[in-house]
Amino acid sequence: MKTRREFIGAAITSPLALAAGTRQWVDLFDGKSMDGWRPSENKGSWKVVDGQLAADGPRSHLFYAGPVNGADFKNFEIEVELTTKPECNSGVYFHTQYQETGFPEKGFEIQVNNTARGDGGYLERKKTASLYGIRNMYKQLVPDEKPFRMSATVRGKNVQIRLNGQLVVDYVEPTPPVIPEGGEKQRFLDHGTFALQCHNDGSKAFFKSVRVRSLPDDLPAYMGAAPVVDDVYRAIINIGRHNVPMVDYHVFLRDGMTLDDALRKSRQDGIEYGITAEASTLKSDAHAERWLRPFTGKPVFVALSTTDGAWTRTLSKSAAQQFGYILADGRPAREIVADPQAYMDRLVEETVKRLDAEPIDIYAFATALTHTVKERAEELWTEARMAKLIDALARNKVAIELNTLDQLPSVSFIQRAKDAGCKFGFGTANRTVAELKRCEFGLQMVETCKLDWRNFYAPGSWWAKAVERRWPSGV
Repeated sequence: MKTRREFIGAAITSPLALAAGTRQWVDLFDGKSMDGWRPSENKGSWKVVDGQLAADGPRSHLFYAGPVNGADFKNFEIEVELTTKPECNSGVYFHTQYQETGFPEKGFEIQVNNTARGDGGYLERKKTASLYGIRNMYKQLVPDEKPFRMSATVRGKNVQIRLNGQLVVDYVEPTPPVIPEGGEKQRFLDHGTFALQCHNDGSKAFFKSVRVRSLPDDLPAYMGAAPVVDDVYRAIINIGRHNVPMVDYHVFLRDGMTLDDALRKSRQDGIEYGITAEASTLKSDAHAERWLRPFTGKPVFVALSTTDGAWTRTLSKSAAQQFGYILADGRPAREIVADPQAYMDRLVEETVKRLDAEPIDIYAFATALTHTVKERAEELWTEARMAKLIDALARNKVAIELNTLDQLPSVSFIQRAKDAGCKFGFGTANRTVAELKRCEFGLQMVETCKLDWRNFYAPGSWWAKAVERRWPSGV
């Protein structure tokens, strides 16, 4: 009896298997040689080591050039099993074509990057399973040095990417395609071959298997809802392409919204979410652990929203460390403020004390203000008040939320905070499902205030999490 690999190996040599539209899974790597593969530029960066295609050396891309489907695929399923070493940056290209030097200009890249931080002063945000520059993942979902499976299905205008079987990207290409500004001009769905990436010397990846199943070229058109291409849609792609994390760090599961609902909308809009727990509802470490459990391994960040420092007496440091970040959320009463000036002085004083005492990663600016103050924000945020708060934010390495619902903080505050070295992050702080937007205000501020990726917060990227940098003494 033939083994599975022997059976597939025989299929590769069969004329029927070589015909377009074969429905069988076929291995593109025989486990022994690089037959059917063509490396570019630094060709010695690819070898077969212990039955795996090993990427190790200066930049090189390994293009499939073998007989299966004439090395030309339109609709297909592809699955790779691989292992990465720490600091590895790699990828899998599809709908591409051989080129001797540089990064492939045609087609799409499925990113492989668990822990690589980037080259020189550039800090790469896009993590494993990103549809690079189009639908980016920002949370690390799989570890280095442990095998994982990454797969993609392309059917007409639809690209789905799965990581260990979990759907993380579900992209529908509009007509005409939206191609990121400053990116590869041929990044649209077409047809072509596959390529594996050796990004740079030190990026070590080991591909145990690469297999594909061709699908008919004339599949019916994708029947899902076509994306609405507006200015926000374009901004999400263009700004995300330039390494600004498309993450809404302040999302509540409220008004009947489930985690599945949130994940579906996240995939649709191309914005990753930070699902937020209100600290006042978590009465113990055990309670926090139960709340966190459904989010384990999911493509969302998890945050703890706090209104004061009482939570540090309810939860232990070890429990707090299980959250991706701590978000200071004011949640004031909705009352009319009789003396806004006194209110603002008190707010600034109390906030500075919190920032100096509590482990906080993001300050939710808008949620700390009553409606009365929000309506008079430009007047009430005097130079002295802004300077005092911004100094505390910068000193304590606390990022500032760009809140879409309330469109705060002001341009002048953002400019001053940018000049002081503060970081920013998008946020909604939705009270209902209907309030969960697409970070419109934050995207607008990127353009208005000339913010770039260096101005944006990402959990653990610029500095350690707040709970690891500080913890109240005596707790």
